[in-house]
Amino acid sequence: MSRADVAAAILWTGATLYALFGGADFGAGLWDLIAGFDDRKGAAPRARIQRSLTPVWEANHVWLIFILVVLWTAFPEAFGAIMTTLYVPIALAALGIVLRGAGFAFRKSVQRLEYRRAMGATFAVSSLVTPFFMGAVVGAIAAGHVPAGGEGEPFSSWLQPLPLLTGALFVASGAYLAAIFLVADSSRAGDGEMERYFARRALWAASVAGAFAVAGIFALHSEARYVFDRLTAEGLPLVVLSALCGLAVPALLLVHLSASSGRFGGAADSERNFRTRVLRGARRGLRPLAAGAVVAVIWGWGVAQFPYLLPTSLRIDQAAAPGPTLDAVLIVFAIAAVVVLPALGLLYWLSQQELLRD
Repeated sequence: MSRADVAAAILWTGATLYALFGGADFGAGLWDLIAGFDDRKGAAPRARIQRSLTPVWEANHVWLIFILVVLWTAFPEAFGAIMTTLYVPIALAALGIVLRGAGFAFRKSVQRLEYRRAMGATFAVSSLVTPFFMGAVVGAIAAGHVPAGGEGEPFSSWLQPLPLLTGALFVASGAYLAAIFLVADSSRAGDGEMERYFARRALWAASVAGAFAVAGIFALHSEARYVFDRLTAEGLPLVVLSALCGLAVPALLLVHLSASSGRFGGAADSERNFRTRVLRGARRGLRPLAAGAVVAVIWGWGVAQFPYLLPTSLRIDQAAAPGPTLDAVLIVFAIAAVVVLPALGLLYWLSQQELLRD
């Protein structure tokens, strides 16, 4: 494996972590949006979302900066081609990130009700449109709509079925991950009502994300034949793994909802003990399986695209920076892995243990 391949693997690792943490972060904003316009009805889910996001929402987006820095430094040709072709959805996504951060920060600080609602709406709507435009960028790259020399079509490059479907898939998968994470957070807080609330929404999101994923396969066949052919050959084990994880999660959610609503029969004491064991097992399996479904998709895409960074116009070795630059990227990554990753791990652990306050 060459240094360029290692740098590409690092880039894909950053994309995976951002899809998991950043995606769930955006997805929580979507659930905030559809919690309802009635302040009393939406107060409980919004409060749960606020408590879950506040300690970690900025850290979740560190991975986006990581992706951009690695892409710019290790693969400057690809960076330039993407930015000069897909600057419209990238600019819209960047605007959404800014508005989303402002809305999330200020909606708790402002005093007047109409301003608080306006900030909340800004946060929620931006949580919907930002991942959509990010997904459109990824879809346009996978479809081969970004020429190696850049300066591609600014609109038709991403206003195509595959990029638009990928954008929708990003939104749905983020909502799916967020609902799964919020089930666990609600359980840890002892809030059975919110646990069931988000479990039902996780079921809906899983169904929608699965439908978009299937539609995306057909769009890949039509618009990105190189990626489709490798995805159904070299990447097939990862596709199967993602499908198995994706099917297991709804099954566990149904078991979880049945157990939490007391649908299992039996004597009183044994029934309670059985329900407790079932619920504990279902909760433990939800997050690893949901994350596994998403991770397998991302790495399946990477396998399908290999050895191209921009299918089928720019290979990884062609896009790579000179050797000394790649060496610097690898050294910095090794230092960051030792210094930054433990700090982020501690932050997430403290958040999961409810040891951080707003």
